[in-house]
Amino acid sequence: MVQGFSREPGTDGPLTGIPEHGRRRVWRWAAIIALGGFLFGYDTGVISGALLYIKHDFSLNAFEQGSVVSILLVGAMLGAVTAGRMAEHLGRRKALAVEGTVFLVGTALLTTAPDYWTLIVGRLVLGLAVGAASATVPVYLSEISPKEIRGRVLTLNQLMITIGILISYFINLAFSSNGQWRGMFAVGAIPALVMVLGTLWLLPESPQWLILQGHADMARTVIASISDESRADQLIERTQRRHRVAQGGDTAGSQGWGVLRSPLVRPALVVGLTLAAMQQFGGINTIIYYAPTTIENTGLTAANSILYSVAIGVINLLMTVVAIWLVDRAGRRRLLLGSLAGMLVMLVLLGLSFVVGMNALLSLLFMVVYIAAFAVGLGPVFWVLIGELFPPAARAAGSSVSTTVNWASNFVVSLVFLPVVNAIGQGETFWVFAVVCAFGLWFVARYVPETRDRDFAQVDAALQARFNRQPQGTNPG
Repeated sequence: MVQGFSREPGTDGPLTGIPEHGRRRVWRWAAIIALGGFLFGYDTGVISGALLYIKHDFSLNAFEQGSVVSILLVGAMLGAVTAGRMAEHLGRRKALAVEGTVFLVGTALLTTAPDYWTLIVGRLVLGLAVGAASATVPVYLSEISPKEIRGRVLTLNQLMITIGILISYFINLAFSSNGQWRGMFAVGAIPALVMVLGTLWLLPESPQWLILQGHADMARTVIASISDESRADQLIERTQRRHRVAQGGDTAGSQGWGVLRSPLVRPALVVGLTLAAMQQFGGINTIIYYAPTTIENTGLTAANSILYSVAIGVINLLMTVVAIWLVDRAGRRRLLLGSLAGMLVMLVLLGLSFVVGMNALLSLLFMVVYIAAFAVGLGPVFWVLIGELFPPAARAAGSSVSTTVNWASNFVVSLVFLPVVNAIGQGETFWVFAVVCAFGLWFVARYVPETRDRDFAQVDAALQARFNRQPQGTNPG
């Protein structure tokens, strides 16, 4: 059995059923943690405007321009791979502080870059931070969140990603009048510094991690600060009992990604990896990264294509706010199914608009509705689910491997999008993405359970049933 794995109701981490004052404190912690999501969004979005000026200053050819964009994704894959082990060994809090420091180093390299190769190194370093943060933040948020608000707290990560993207577009717009691309990158140092200081001075360690590391007294202090000492003692004793039983299981002593080899974890792993790939192969980042190019191809040429990206960023943000309101009301499955259905229809229409030459405004409308459909469902719910589906001892590793696949898929799609467009046509390429969304509809309907307002024991029982597996008993461990 996986270390820390339990089907005892109410034991999915120590923070369950906390009072209102405790919830407010959790939200404050979550806001600091989610700065990692903000930097994820900012540093992936800022390049769209900065590249317009970098390519002239350094006389970059098409390959060099593409490498400046895509090298961040390579770094993100590497960062995501290492994030799980770092979060297990250092703890969630220290891991996040290290990631904030790496953000600062990457930003400094880009801001002072004298040549193309320094740009590449700076973007690679930023990618390491982006990938690691994207894997660490959902785990940390999941482990400090009571189940009643867990969906909203986890969706906060996606909200901060979209805010980061939108702010990067505004910063690009502000610096575009004089072409100061170094200033565009430099602004990212402010949230990175806040993240480092806030993490070290204001955040506690994950109580669940502290308990599993044998630091029960420290965990008791954290839990009591948002609940009471009696509740803290009860939950610590329950988690320790579960941990002792688990140590005698078939994966006792597994470290890092080793816990993912357990048959009990396999259904969660299949869902996590499939959703990770599907989120990217559904085409979203071809819109985010290549929005100016795509919009220009509709015939709506403008002097400042960045302005269109701002409009897209606003829609992305507004619909993510809607998702936060819905995720603990409508549930994860409904949002996923509705999102994929909307994306599928819009991709079919968007492809058709290019193939038959529809009015440019219609093409832009289909693009905007597609983004809205993604932002209300598949965008945020993927990050929610990877924090909910894996058993506690496999959560960091599961999030890490799922995020690695997400970034690898992002890299592949971004790399081949323009060549595929040149080979088969823009409209036909969007139809390929539509096929992915059709597969996604079937997969979610068949294999993804509802997790809203459920303890891990209930979530796992529903997940195992969808894979025609019998849940192990009800005893802890």
